[in-house]
Amino acid sequence: MFQWLKEWLGDQLCEFRHPGKGFKELVRRLDLRIDALRSVDESYDQFSIPKKNGIPRQINALNDDLKKMQRRILRRLLNRLPIARQATGFRKGVSFVDNARSHQNQKMVIKIDLVDFFPSISSTSVYGYFIRIGWSRPVAKLRAGLLCHDDRLPQGAPTSPAVSNLVAFSLDLELGRITQSKGGVYTRYADDITISFNTQPEDLNRFIGYCFNTIGKLGFTPHVGKKFSVRRFYRRQMVTGLVVNQKAQLPRETRRWLRAVEHRIQVIKDGDVLGNRPTLSHNQLEGWKSLQEMISR
Repeated sequence: MFQWLKEWLGDQLCEFRHPGKGFKELVRRLDLRIDALRSVDESYDQFSIPKKNGIPRQINALNDDLKKMQRRILRRLLNRLPIARQATGFRKGVSFVDNARSHQNQKMVIKIDLVDFFPSISSTSVYGYFIRIGWSRPVAKLRAGLLCHDDRLPQGAPTSPAVSNLVAFSLDLELGRITQSKGGVYTRYADDITISFNTQPEDLNRFIGYCFNTIGKLGFTPHVGKKFSVRRFYRRQMVTGLVVNQKAQLPRETRRWLRAVEHRIQVIKDGDVLGNRPTLSHNQLEGWKSLQEMISR
């Protein structure tokens, strides 16, 4: 009884001392008691899976209670907050195909990849975001603690994609603004930034330098090796896995391979079982065909 009263008085004092939306508003939106928020087990199980290049990617798996709480926060709070229209990843109703179509039939496509996108977002950045949108400091601290692990945004958490788009709002607005002022198109699909122009800007190197400086100032790190590229119209331009030189489509070698697989399946269906077996099952092939139909719409 006295412990509950002590916590209640502490909350009231906290709300008085710190301006902004407080615990009362937070529990109303989540439809929870404050003690349910404070008692969540914030532990993670860590493991790694190899990337395509063989380097291990660190994955943090939440316990069931924390996962349930994060999903509630995602549904009742995060999904209702605005993100920049240029952010095309982790967005309902928008796919990697839409992202690629934004840059089709352009004279120049610039690709910038962000290093360790989720882990590069610190709990301080998440805390600062909630302060900026009007939450009190204690609530912002509590929410950052529930959404981050080891002071970083964790890979594999249900809220991390939405939080990354929210924290990157300023990045998307600024790079979108400067790109539009040069007559170009800017989008970001998770850690994959794409900028395209139908006419090359006169100060291209200065523009790219400004983009890199802006990315660094806003807390992210751009790759400077093979993952950075400037492709003109006479070279193959790839955006989120699709060729966009004329229109967004699968790479030519992939389309040829799918036609060969489809032909092999038809041959076997007609009774010829002497040749090589197809590399895809019928159901897998139907999935690829559905993807092609989605791209061609």
